[in-house]
Amino acid sequence: MVFAKTLTCDAGARAIIERLRRAGHRAYLVGGCVRDQLMGRTPADWDVATDATPERIEALFERVVPVGKAFGVMIVVRPEGDYEVATFRGDGDYHDGRRPTTVTFTGPEEDVQRRDFTINALLYDPVAGEVLDYVGGVADIAAGLIRTVGEASLRFREDRLRLLRAVRFAARTGFRLEPSTAAAVRALAPLAATVSAERTGDELTRMLGEGAARRSFEMLEACGLLGVVLPEVAAMRGVPQPPEFHPEGDVWEHTLAMLELWDRRVQSWRQADADADEPGKPDAVDAGADEPGSPASAPPEAAGLTGSPEERAILGWAVLLHDVGKPGTLTDTDRIRFHGHDDLGASLAQEVLNRLRRPKRLVQAVQAVVAGHMRFIHIKGMREAKRRRFVQSPLFPLELELHRLDCV
Repeated sequence: MVFAKTLTCDAGARAIIERLRRAGHRAYLVGGCVRDQLMGRTPADWDVATDATPERIEALFERVVPVGKAFGVMIVVRPEGDYEVATFRGDGDYHDGRRPTTVTFTGPEEDVQRRDFTINALLYDPVAGEVLDYVGGVADIAAGLIRTVGEASLRFREDRLRLLRAVRFAARTGFRLEPSTAAAVRALAPLAATVSAERTGDELTRMLGEGAARRSFEMLEACGLLGVVLPEVAAMRGVPQPPEFHPEGDVWEHTLAMLELWDRRVQSWRQADADADEPGKPDAVDAGADEPGSPASAPPEAAGLTGSPEERAILGWAVLLHDVGKPGTLTDTDRIRFHGHDDLGASLAQEVLNRLRRPKRLVQAVQAVVAGHMRFIHIKGMREAKRRRFVQSPLFPLELELHRLDCV
C-alpha cells in the first residue's frame, strides 16, 4: 500500500538516492528513519535500500566501505556522515540463528518480507513523497503494536536476538507486543541463551540507556527472558527487605523503582541534547524532567556528569546490579540484613559484565561503583583525609548519582 506523506530526508541520504536514481536504480529510505518520523521522532540514522548491486554502489560512489558485501550491505561515506546502503534481497535458510546462509538480490516487496518487525519494514520515496508499506507497518504504528513480519516463530528462529529486540522496541516506543508475537517470545525465550554474549550485552546496554529501562526489564521478566540472560538479576524477585527502609517492596521492586528514576535522568539528558540542537532555544539544564524534591531532581551537572554514552552505560548497569548481592547475603535471624552485599554485588557485577563481553573500562567502573554504593552512609564518620580522597575520586560523580537514585 502507498501512502502520500511528506517526511524529511537527510541531505546526505537524499544525495545518495538521487545519484542512484540518475543511474537508473530504485532507491528509498528504509527502516528506523521512516518509522521514527511517522511517530513524530527525530531519526538517529538514515538508511537507504536500492536495487543497485554492491558492485554498482562501489562504482557510483567515491568512498564506500564494504561492511557486509556478501549480504548486500555497504557504507557510503559522505561529508554529512556515513550511510548504510543495502541492496534489496531475499534471505535463504538460517542455520546459525543469526545470518542467512545465502541471499538473493530482489526487489523492495521481497526485501521487506525478511525484516524483523512491521514498523521497521517501511520504505519512503522522498521524490514522490510516498510511504511504501507492504507489511501493514503504518497500521501497526497507529495501533501501537510490535508485530513480526510474517510468522513470529520463524522470524525469531532466524535471528534469536530478535527476542530481545522485540522487548526493547516495545519498551522504547511504548507499544504492546501483538498477541501472536508475544506468545512466540514467551515460547522461544530459552533460545535467547544461544545468542552470542556480546550481542546480548549490546542489546541490554541499549535497554538501559534509552529512557525505558524499567519497562524493558519488566517485560523481560514477564516474557521469561530475564532468567535466561540475567539469572543473577532474576534472583532478586521475592527477596524481602526491611519495610521500614524499603516500603516499595522486595529487592526486585526496589531495583525497578530505581530504574524508573534512572529513566527520568536519561530522558532529561536526551531532552537537553535535543534542545541544544535546536537553534534559538535556551540551554536546558536537566529540562525540569523530574519532580522537585525527588531523588533524581538535582541537575546532573552539579555532580560533574555530562550524560555521555559512557556515563549512561556505567550508571545504567550500576543501577541494575547495585543490589545483585542481596539474594546471596540475606539473613533474617533477628531482622532482615544483607551484610557484605556491596562486596558480593561488586564481584557478581564483574562476573555478569565479563560474561557479556563488556569493555574492560566499563566492567571496572561498574564494579567499583557497586562496591562503594554503601559508603555514603558512613561519610560523616570518615576522617577528613579519607573523605577528601572519596570525593576527589574520578568515579565520585557516578557514585553520587547512584546514591541519589538509591534514596527511593
